[in-house]
Amino acid sequence: MSKVSSVELGTKPIGKLLVKQAVPASIGILVMSLNILVDTIFVGNWIGSTAIAAINVVLPVSFFIAALGMSIGIGGSSIISRALGANNEVKALKVFGNQITLTVLLTVVMVIFGLVYANDIIPAFGGQGAIFEPAKTYYKIVLYGVPVLALGMMGNTVIRAEGKPKFAMYAMMIPSVANLILDYVFIIVLDYGMAGAAWATTGSYLFLFLFIIWFFLSKHSELKLDLSHLGLNRRIVSEISSLGFVTLARQAVVSVTYLFMNNILFDLGGETSVTAYAIVGRMLMFALFPVFGVTQGFLPIAGYNYGAQNYDRVKETIYTAIKYAAGLATLVFILLMVFPESITRLFTSDPEVLKQTPSAMRWVFAATPIIALQLIGAAYFQAVGKATPALLLTLTRQGFFFIPLILILPHFYGEIGVWVSFPIADVLSTIVTGYFLRREIKKNLLPPITENNS
Repeated sequence: MSKVSSVELGTKPIGKLLVKQAVPASIGILVMSLNILVDTIFVGNWIGSTAIAAINVVLPVSFFIAALGMSIGIGGSSIISRALGANNEVKALKVFGNQITLTVLLTVVMVIFGLVYANDIIPAFGGQGAIFEPAKTYYKIVLYGVPVLALGMMGNTVIRAEGKPKFAMYAMMIPSVANLILDYVFIIVLDYGMAGAAWATTGSYLFLFLFIIWFFLSKHSELKLDLSHLGLNRRIVSEISSLGFVTLARQAVVSVTYLFMNNILFDLGGETSVTAYAIVGRMLMFALFPVFGVTQGFLPIAGYNYGAQNYDRVKETIYTAIKYAAGLATLVFILLMVFPESITRLFTSDPEVLKQTPSAMRWVFAATPIIALQLIGAAYFQAVGKATPALLLTLTRQGFFFIPLILILPHFYGEIGVWVSFPIADVLSTIVTGYFLRREIKKNLLPPITENNS
């Protein structure tokens, strides 16, 4: 029964298959994003607008450590998808075992480092002035749960690689619902303030981890591990690392972006500007959930069919994913251009934040309709195991364009220079990705040579 699910990736019509993969992924991302959104609303309304800025300071650090698990998960899952497509279950099992061992080792080391140097890391990421103390409270508690989150995120990508999108969706929904309930208990009922928000988040990570363990021990998973699979294999670790480094590099650049943004905005407008960016950042996570869902749904389909050398299906998957994602991105764009003021009021009643945020939101999302090409293009190279172009295209937007722009434009245009950097980076990175994806399709996605067509 479980075998049929992964085989379907190479046989079902692409449109229906992409919907089947993308809808659960979108719902999972939606619930997870809603969780972050409502968490911010809880904090902003019951603790204060400075608390929103404090969480925004902590997120890049905790997300980077958790991204170790996601990067190991996505890198390994690309290998697993292609191994299942080639009927090599032995390799799939060994890769999964190595993913678990790597995730545990790396995240525990990073958490220890993060706790030891907490007083240096928090100010570096913009935790200055009134933001420092609440940020430190939140940071230390959340960091305890990050290894569990990393294992959960890693396991979730493997579930998707097996062709089980509904269970991957459940894995994202469970901690989100748990966090909302725990937020209410710890923040409102028990009045624990920032510590309550942090314990709610950490508790939700544990629920995710428990679900992941249940899935792989149940009959639903076709990957049944034993202790021999956990021993590290140099070749497999190298392959996981080369592909996973794409995701890790992306998150590293995101963390560096937060570092620059929080410090630049603090210098230009103080806590108010950092809070405005925190609200816009939440909308970047939330509003684009259907586009990210299509991207997540695209990965196992492209990887499986590439492994099976079914290149016509790979090309069809690329075109269909771009079409679906672009349509959804356009709808998001329209909503955010029309209702930025109403959205901002959900988070805070601070008049200064209400004045600044809507304009910033419009600039940040100005190029949203075209980002589908950039996301799907970069995801394609990762799905098929081409680590170098995947890495370069993933870094294009924020690493090669956005960070230089936010370091240059504010000197000439002040705070508006920060916000206009977003659409400029989107346009430039989309052009670059479109060029390389088109070249890849024309050169390499040709039918394999056989005796009949040679």
